[in-house]
Amino acid sequence: MGLTGNLDAQRRREELVSLAGSPQGVQIDAAAELFGVSSMTIRRDLLELEAEGLIRRIRGGATASPRARPFDARRAIRASAKRSAAEKALRFVPQAGTIALDASTTISMLASMIGPRNGLTVYTNSFETFQILHPVDGVTAVLSGGVAEPSTGSFVGPVARQSLRSVYFDVFFTSADAVDAEDGTSEVSLDEAEPKQAMAANASTVILCTDSSKLGRRSVARALHSTDFQMLVTELDPQHAALDEFRVGDREIL
Repeated sequence: MGLTGNLDAQRRREELVSLAGSPQGVQIDAAAELFGVSSMTIRRDLLELEAEGLIRRIRGGATASPRARPFDARRAIRASAKRSAAEKALRFVPQAGTIALDASTTISMLASMIGPRNGLTVYTNSFETFQILHPVDGVTAVLSGGVAEPSTGSFVGPVARQSLRSVYFDVFFTSADAVDAEDGTSEVSLDEAEPKQAMAANASTVILCTDSSKLGRRSVARALHSTDFQMLVTELDPQHAALDEFRVGDREIL
């Protein structure tokens, strides 16, 4: 297979992971027709994705895997959509003050876009994000501490929660494993959800920055209530119909 074929296969598998997270999941025959490949090709894709922990195969197709996934594996999924959402959110990162960034790959992309600041302190429970921001001029990066979650690379547990509950934030930038218009955001485990709850509780503004494949879904453990975030940022046009159910009160949609 040439380079183009490899890229096509990679994009197809990224889309299969996104489809697995939708309410209907992946149906093998429908996916084969959608991507113009054989059912056997889709089956092989699903076998490989399940081996990576990205989906869970069921009879006739696949659904999303509720397991915590490695940071690098998550970063590769819908990377362009995450980057687009992060670029939109960048203008809300202040020059100075105190903000919080969660341990998601979308917010890590946002962190990589933050240039020199004039006295900005950033708290995070992500070692990846801490490493990105530590050398940036005018930025003081603070790692929450806690227990390192071996799959996701985030810091969780009582120490992480306590340290994050001890600081007030101007803005908290967060993403999610799943976002439901009524129930709010959810994560693959309570350990992953609790640091986000701590940061949101102490933030003047909470900005939810996520790619649209997470919308209309529920994961395992609730993180934020639907009223906890004041802004929703995705890669979609703000007027896209998929965002209509999130237009509640004064919430801003970007």
